Amino acid sequence: MSEKPTAVRVYLARVRTALADLPASEIEEILEDVRPHLAELEAELGEGARVEALIERLGSPESYAAELRASGGYPAPGEGTTQVLATPAAPSLVKPRIALWGLVFSSLAFALLAFGAAVSRDPDVFLGVLLFGPVFLVSLALLLRGGVEPVLALPEAGWLRATMAKARGQEDAGKLLRYLGSLKPAWWVLCAVVLIALGLLFMLQRRSGVLLLPFLILAAVGALWAGPRARSDRRLLWVAVPISAFVIGGALGGFGAAIDLFARGHSYSGPSSYYPSSSDNYGNDQLTYGGRGVENVYAFDAEGKPLTEIYLYDEEGRPITVTRYGCERSSGSKQKIGEDNRFPRPKIEQGVTDDQGNYNGYNGYHGACRELAGVPFSAAIPKVTVPPTTTAATTPPSSSTPASPTPTK
Repeated sequence: MSEKPTAVRVYLARVRTALADLPASEIEEILEDVRPHLAELEAELGEGARVEALIERLGSPESYAAELRASGGYPAPGEGTTQVLATPAAPSLVKPRIALWGLVFSSLAFALLAFGAAVSRDPDVFLGVLLFGPVFLVSLALLLRGGVEPVLALPEAGWLRATMAKARGQEDAGKLLRYLGSLKPAWWVLCAVVLIALGLLFMLQRRSGVLLLPFLILAAVGALWAGPRARSDRRLLWVAVPISAFVIGGALGGFGAAIDLFARGHSYSGPSSYYPSSSDNYGNDQLTYGGRGVENVYAFDAEGKPLTEIYLYDEEGRPITVTRYGCERSSGSKQKIGEDNRFPRPKIEQGVTDDQGNYNGYNGYHGACRELAGVPFSAAIPKVTVPPTTTAATTPPSSSTPASPTPTK
């Protein structure tokens, strides 16, 4: 077996030399934190990896040591120097922290968004990506520009590694983590299946779901490609983590929606019946037809002319009150403005506007909402032919009885 030192040993030796002014125990603690990642990187580069390849990915050992020194709050080498690395340390940690916490925030937002869309079975919920999407893009840009090493060198990332290492050292927790680790290949396949299933569900519920399906298929491909490689290339965590969060949120939301539909099924009386439900966003009764909520009702006369103002009542004279929605102008969102039994209502359409105020323009980015009056369709009223009424002349049977003969004497 060759005694030639590996690239990691040579790299770590130079890092140790650059940190030589620190206490030996602290040097060992710093090197223990980074040694597993360097070993993974060396395995990725191959058995014959050279130090130059590590320097190309991480920078020189001296600059890497300076980053570790700054992230740990240690002073620069030498005594009495006024130019220390601690001065620019705070700014140097800003961008890595934005990259890390932008990933965390975006992943949580993806999970909540998927949960809400699955529960409501409404793909329009995904317009919320316009709010937090820029955060994720900024985080990804900082990662691609600065690399993943400054992020992994953050104290919070080191704390997470130490916590996981401590958990692996415990018997029960270690067994659980090893078992979950063995399920990773199946997890990424499950993610792809759930993403495609959600896309098909949204497409069946709304026509706009067709636009969402290609993105979910792309995410499924990303899960199968990036998930297994994220261990060797930590940059792929910016793909794998948001997808996992989205799948978990969507699965939980879909499970909740299935329970809700199952509970409603006990009171469902047929495919063409209306029944009240109190599961709308504001806790109000809502008309439901064929398992879907109804927000508007249109009525026509016998000639097919739409009726502009009608009021709905049930057989006992009670008004069928349904939540009325309107546009919130400042944010461009849909919101509750009251309840009544007057129909039809304006159709609420949500979209975006650009700088010139063009609705759903090419460069639209600002959330917008508008109320569309009128009837969006025409109705062909079937003509009912009434058969002519015929009166049959009936002659009642004679009720006369023959006169009794006059008795003779």
